[in-house]
Amino acid sequence: MMPELSDSCLLLDLPDDVFTIICRFLSTRDICILSLCCRSLYVLVASEKVWLTQCDMVGIVPHRDLLEWRKGVSSYRALCRFLVSVKPLIGIWVHQNPELGNVVYVMPGFVSVVGCRILPQELGPLGIEEGPILWAPVFEIIGDLDGSTAFFLHGREKGNDYVYPGSVKSVERNCNVLLLEVDLRQQKSKLFPNKSFAYNSDRELARNVSRSHSELPGSQRMIIQCEAQVPFSRLAFSDRRKLIEVVTTQVGQKVSDLANSLLFPRLRNDEENFQKDLALLFERRSVLLKMYNLGQGFNWKEAPEVPFDPMQLQLSEVRKILDQSSGSLNEDDNQMQSNTKRTLGGYFRASIRQILGKPPSINGSHTHSKHSCSRSERKHAPLHDFLRSGDTIGLALHATVVRLSSYRAWPNMHDSRFALYKLPMRGPRADEEYAGLWGGTFGWPPGKPTEDKPGKALFFLLVSYEESEGKRNLIATKILEGTHYVLHPNGSAMFIVNIDEPLYDPFPWDVDENSFPLIIKHAFAGEGIANGYGFRYPGSKPGSLFVIENGLLVFVWKESRTVLTMQRLNLQELLKKGERVPALPPISNFSYLTKSYSNVFTGFSAASACLSSPRQRNL
Repeated sequence: MMPELSDSCLLLDLPDDVFTIICRFLSTRDICILSLCCRSLYVLVASEKVWLTQCDMVGIVPHRDLLEWRKGVSSYRALCRFLVSVKPLIGIWVHQNPELGNVVYVMPGFVSVVGCRILPQELGPLGIEEGPILWAPVFEIIGDLDGSTAFFLHGREKGNDYVYPGSVKSVERNCNVLLLEVDLRQQKSKLFPNKSFAYNSDRELARNVSRSHSELPGSQRMIIQCEAQVPFSRLAFSDRRKLIEVVTTQVGQKVSDLANSLLFPRLRNDEENFQKDLALLFERRSVLLKMYNLGQGFNWKEAPEVPFDPMQLQLSEVRKILDQSSGSLNEDDNQMQSNTKRTLGGYFRASIRQILGKPPSINGSHTHSKHSCSRSERKHAPLHDFLRSGDTIGLALHATVVRLSSYRAWPNMHDSRFALYKLPMRGPRADEEYAGLWGGTFGWPPGKPTEDKPGKALFFLLVSYEESEGKRNLIATKILEGTHYVLHPNGSAMFIVNIDEPLYDPFPWDVDENSFPLIIKHAFAGEGIANGYGFRYPGSKPGSLFVIENGLLVFVWKESRTVLTMQRLNLQELLKKGERVPALPPISNFSYLTKSYSNVFTGFSAASACLSSPRQRNL
């Protein structure tokens, strides 16, 4: 009788290529669990072939580019760790302000992802495919040797380009909001990053404090725990802005010519130049990681001890800067308590607490309702409560999930958050073949310049589907407009058509821009945007959408015979052929919170010629 073979033995007897094929049907989580079964499976799963397959399945980078990215990390497993962590960031992010701009596309770089702002602009005579797209860097996240992440915010000050290093706080799988925050943490050693600079006596003290807290009632322990963890989002807007401004001014590092070169390789149509781009990107990445880990101009000979963390500031330094600007922000709790009791309101609140039997403090920590985690807590937390929860402070990128309402695929945003909001992008499928990102221009033939208008304003439109009153509508939502002064608000529907009811009206023209006959595949009736109820609530007028065989969508307003022509965009390819322009100052560069209906990017001489345009005729 033959001995039974275990499942692990069967896997171990498989050829490497067969086992790699099987791993294609397993998730990264499954692979990690499989490696915990036994030592032999751990060795088998650690194969480079297995993790190359997993990197390929993430789908961010083509297979042949993965081979190049591998040169910048220790293993394909480390590369997979980085790819999985940044995948949720890939896509289009927006903000309401200003109305012209703040469309940020996050795309792969070189062992990195890069956030690029698409600037409002006109198209030249070459059209969308050939004309250079203007863009400015917003941030980038670089993968380190072990697959960990290094965050850099981009900005410009006093005529020079800077980077502002920080940490990636967390990236949730289904994140829809990208927040720029400051993060507090305990002082850590650069040589032993997982160990704090806490000695045994400090740890004993911490254990004693925890033991004393454990003797308190549960409600009081919860109050103390909530006090120790004040999230950045609970601070008032003025405090959040103040902290981010202080940190950016202190951690900013001037960018060298090498670090200010390519952020991603150009198109791979010339292999020789492509390899030159990769060599330059590899060197640039090394420089940035050295700046991230050691700071700018660090010298081991002069400072052989444990280097400081260039992206973290000592909290004492931040307090001094804040004190100089606003004064008395670092008062201790006892001093604040005594000041409160001197006022009439303080006496009144103390009396109420005495009647209700609530002590003023527990071990020096206030139990006032503003510090509790109940529904009665104050809307904003005091700044000093936030600052006392760590030793050092630094920039942080936080990708999280929040409950957002939306209208026609455009999220309703908070005006007081340094945030970008992700657009729900859907690729085309059988029942929604027109879904996705489109580029549009006014006029027919599409993009053809005239003597009075040498360029056409470029529109980015997100096409989505929506069911309403039993009808299936196709909606083209405007997310970018290339005029000098905005005519249509971000998030407005340029047109809405009912795709369940075909139209049989003829197309107004018989030939395209090359005088070739046009073949109309489909036509639908609908309504297009028009002035009538003000900027924020525009009116609409009847029109028709025509689907042309060459892949164009054309909407025609019936009365004015105005034409909006749209074609699909490959934004990644357009950016690789595009033209980089200087960025805004760092905080505004991430999210420009000042309301503006004009183009705030026209102040740059390098782009002003391409960005300015005459105002479009009203529809």
